[in-house]
Formats: sequence, C-alpha cells, structure tokens
Amino acid sequence: QLQLVESGGGLVQPGGSLRLSCAFSGFSLNAPVTITWFRQAPGKEREGVSCVRLSDGITYYGEPVKGRFVVSRDNAKSTVYLQMNSLKPEDPAVYYCALLDYLADESRWNRAIQYDLWGQGTQVTVSS
Repeated sequence: QLQLVESGGGLVQPGGSLRLSCAFSGFSLNAPVTITWFRQAPGKEREGVSCVRLSDGITYYGEPVKGRFVVSRDNAKSTVYLQMNSLKPEDPAVYYCALLDYLADESRWNRAIQYDLWGQGTQVTVSS
C-alpha cells in the first residue's frame, strides 16, 4: 500500500531551523518516483517548496526557499527530509509531501494537480 507520512513540524523562532520527514512505503525505489514538498498557508494556494527524485537524487527548489532549505533522501530509511534553515515569518504553513510516479516535465515539478498521493501534512509555525 502506497503511503506517505510527514513529521517534524512545530513552533520555531524566526531565524531558526526545523527538519521535516516524509516516510514513504509501498513502491520500488528503482522507479523514477519524485517526492515533493508543498506548503499551504491559510487563504493561499498550495506552493511547491522542493522536490527530489528518489532514483538519482536530482532536486529542485522554489525561489522563496533557495539557499535556505535543503531536500534530501535516505532510501535505506525510506525517508525524504526537508531541512529548513533561516525560517522567516512568511514560511509558516501546513507542509505536505506528495508523490509522483513519473515527472514528465521537470520544469513543472511544482504543479500540485499532477501528484498522485499526498501525506496528511504537518504544521510549521514561525513566531517569536
């Protein structure tokens, strides 16, 4: 059974760091699967944050998080991580990980509609 489970959200001060985890199961690691982190703040559209392709580790980042967030995968632990550094007041949201079995157009990695499976989300709050 395909499944994604996020964890690691919480409250952090501006400038602080958090690491989110997305545990995945139910598919072969040899498949060209892409796992992407999205976020959605109240009243805003869901936004692509970063993605990683499990087979070769290729990554992409949204402009708002470049240089601050790092996505990585540990296939042995069946987990994708999102290390979030230098958190800003505009970063709070519910963060979701999502799976796409094949990313046909890498320039559109952040199009949420094409993703097949979503986790339940984890809340990130940035406040002093």
